[in-house]
Order: sequence, then structure tokens, then C-alpha cells
Amino acid sequence: MNLPIYLYGTQVLRKVAQPIDQTYANLEKLMADMYDTMYNSDGIGLAAPQIGLDIRLLVFDLDVMSDDFPEYKGVKKTMINAQIIETFGEEVSREEGCLSLPGIHESVTRQEGIRIKYLDENFQEKEEVFEGFIARVIQHEYDHLEGVLFIDHISPIRKQLIKSKLSNIIKGKVRCHYRTKTSSK
Repeated sequence: MNLPIYLYGTQVLRKVAQPIDQTYANLEKLMADMYDTMYNSDGIGLAAPQIGLDIRLLVFDLDVMSDDFPEYKGVKKTMINAQIIETFGEEVSREEGCLSLPGIHESVTRQEGIRIKYLDENFQEKEEVFEGFIARVIQHEYDHLEGVLFIDHISPIRKQLIKSKLSNIIKGKVRCHYRTKTSSK
């Protein structure tokens, strides 16, 4: 099922998400719905707060980029109760966007690598190291679980320059090709 994406200004995007266990109701369907929503929104990653749930669940799929970047072929993961336990490497700036902030793209500085512990879709514990673009995608989605948006990483001057765009998103004055939910709806 294609779910609405919650946009900037909705309270759930600022909450710290809560851990879940195997008894979470309809979890398998929820994970499938998150992938469906992400694909229908032309996203490569999605965190549960973006669909209105304050739980520690994120998904991403970079396979869509594999024509240009063969190393992303089959890179698809579900992460439950993720915890970044280490960041490392150079700080790298790269433009980011977000389904919850349509029309806004800003340069964000993040560390090049992460070590993350999580449960996969079968509740098997994993600990992995990711570097480069994959690490950036995970950090971006992980921030959602912590109530942080990518614009929180930009300078106050840049934030001031996008203030009217942010205000329009809050007011629902934004066009998206995907279903959305704003604080004014």
C-alpha cells in the first residue's frame, strides 16, 4: 500500500523513535508498504517517522542507481532498532534532499563511514560497516529516527535562505507527485 509521506512541520518528524520487537502489529505488511511508498515516491530511503510512525524502522534500496553505479546492484536493506555505534573517516559535503522536504536540496557534511548495529527483517542481529554514499543514505534515514532532519545540519544562513520554502511546506503549499500529509491537513 502506498502511504502518505509526512512533510516538514509534522510533529512525528521531530520525535525520537521507539524500539520495536517481533510482536509489533502487522510488521511484515508495514515493511512491504514502506518499500512500496518509497518506490512510488521515487525515493531511495524511507524511515518510519516519514509515514507517521515513531518507531525505529528504516528501509533503503539503491538498486535503482545500479545502471550508473554497478556497486549498488542489489543493495537493499531493512533496519530495525538501528544504532550507529561509530562514525569515522573524512567529513564529506554532498547535496541531499528528502521526501519530507520536497523541493529543498542542500549541501550536508557527514562523515564518510559508519558502523551500525541493527536487526534485519527476520530480527537477526547484524553489525556492519558502510562507507561512501551508502553510509550517507543510512545516516540520513537514521537521523529521522532521532528526530533530526538534514536541514538541521546546514548553516543558519542557508536555513534563513530556505525559510519561505519551509513555511510553504508547513502550510501545504507544495506540489508532489506522491501522497503527502502536512501539519495543516
